[in-house]
Amino acid sequence: MRVAGLLSGTSADGVDVAIVDFDGPALHTVAHGVVPYAADVREAIFGASNAVTHTAELARLNVLLGEIFAEALAEVCRAHGIPMASIELIGSHGQTVYHQGDAAMFHGRAIAATLQIGEAAVLRERTGIPVVSDFRSADVAAGGQGAPLVPFLDYRLFCSETEGRAALNVGGIANVTILPAGARLDGVVAFDTGPGNMVMDALVPPFDHDGEQARSGKVNEVLLDRLLSDPYYHRPPPKSAGREQYGAEFVRATGINISTACELTARTIAMGVGQFDGIGEVIVSGGGAHNGYLLERLRALIPARIVTSEEYGFDSDAKEAVLFALIAYERWHGRPANVPSATGARTAVSLGKISA
Repeated sequence: MRVAGLLSGTSADGVDVAIVDFDGPALHTVAHGVVPYAADVREAIFGASNAVTHTAELARLNVLLGEIFAEALAEVCRAHGIPMASIELIGSHGQTVYHQGDAAMFHGRAIAATLQIGEAAVLRERTGIPVVSDFRSADVAAGGQGAPLVPFLDYRLFCSETEGRAALNVGGIANVTILPAGARLDGVVAFDTGPGNMVMDALVPPFDHDGEQARSGKVNEVLLDRLLSDPYYHRPPPKSAGREQYGAEFVRATGINISTACELTARTIAMGVGQFDGIGEVIVSGGGAHNGYLLERLRALIPARIVTSEEYGFDSDAKEAVLFALIAYERWHGRPANVPSATGARTAVSLGKISA
């Protein structure tokens, strides 16, 4: 079965598209591409993310992103010579505009909430292909954080019978999946370690190429120590983070510089991985896998081999889009795809709503 996975991450750079063939337990990435957002669309997304906004703006943006996601899929298909008719299912994560994994009091009730936009009905209508969307809500309804969801794919790709591994994804937020040697799926632990590229990208847009500016600057050790005292980094999993913690307000309030931001990312990742014994290898994917200075800092801080997922033949930039193709494939077949030991959900549940 051929499935397209689509998403836009917390960095809101554009639409990430992966086209994946599934044959039983085997999966093969046929194509991957990123279609950037226009500058005004990216600005509108940031204006509606964890922000005071009008319902009209949110509703229109929801439909607009449905149109943009459909166009992005068509563009990647054209670029790789893939007939749209060969795709049987779409898994669209959309664009997260709010994520609160921990319940908080709201009108007398403890409420956790997550919201992704990019109207699936529009995507279904424009492509003629069934769409699975809204992947996080079912896990939240089952008492989970709704994140991270990537351990379901990490386990499939990287679990080893003989070696403990950590699968690290450095997107806007950094998350890690701990894969003990010989682990079963219900023994996997995963969580967001804290900021990934989000703070660095805000300081040096669109990104600090190879970490050059972070390398040449100076870390504010006083500020770094204060930031590292945040209780979040010392909490046991499950836990998740997002733009609500590390967006524009964080940058303004802290006055952080690029060198300190890079070191904060490296140190919090090292703290997260360091809680677990027996990790022989850390496999890095996501945009952070291209930041040479960040990888240097991780190698200095973590006593394990640091490699990128390319060494396993897996495109580090395609991982999350492949994940949502996989989760959609599982939903289509009525199977659960969350990992309760990672999200904190009471039970394993099927993720996503079908627009057929």
